[in-house]
Amino acid sequence: MFGVVFPDHTFPLDATAFAQVAPNSWLLDLSTLALAAAPRSAVVFLLPAAAAALPPGKAVAVYFQAAANRPFAFLGALGATRPSASFSLPEAGDEPEPAVGPAKLGVAVEDAAALPPPPDEQRAERVALRVGENLFNFMQSFCGADGGKLVVPTDILDRWFRKFQERAKKDPTYLKSFDF
Repeated sequence: MFGVVFPDHTFPLDATAFAQVAPNSWLLDLSTLALAAAPRSAVVFLLPAAAAALPPGKAVAVYFQAAANRPFAFLGALGATRPSASFSLPEAGDEPEPAVGPAKLGVAVEDAAALPPPPDEQRAERVALRVGENLFNFMQSFCGADGGKLVVPTDILDRWFRKFQERAKKDPTYLKSFDF
């Protein structure tokens, strides 16, 4: 039905490498693979027959657990229109407590409508919101009030963008401050 490749670490592994933990859920314990190092990415794919047989409204959700004492993180979903994807794997070292237990990759057939947006889309939305807030705050410093409306100079967007570019050139970490 599906398979996975850990680039630079494994040959393609099919569903038989996974343990079925529920009728529509499978887990791959990465400690069973004897990898030289923790993989940083995984390519998960549906076999053609499985992609065609996936019921309407269903998707194959992909999850990753960096260690047994960490929660599973949703990486994204596969389906007939997206039968494969490459996912970055979160590292276990980002938490204050030490990682305990093996990392696991989870695959489950779930309702597509119930799945959250992929982390990359969530990140893009957060960054766009922060950039918009930055622009709004900049505009407020130049505006006058007219019955609850902002009145700003016509070149305000150009001024803001020049200032934004200058700060980004001076401080390489400035753009990272927009991601939270």
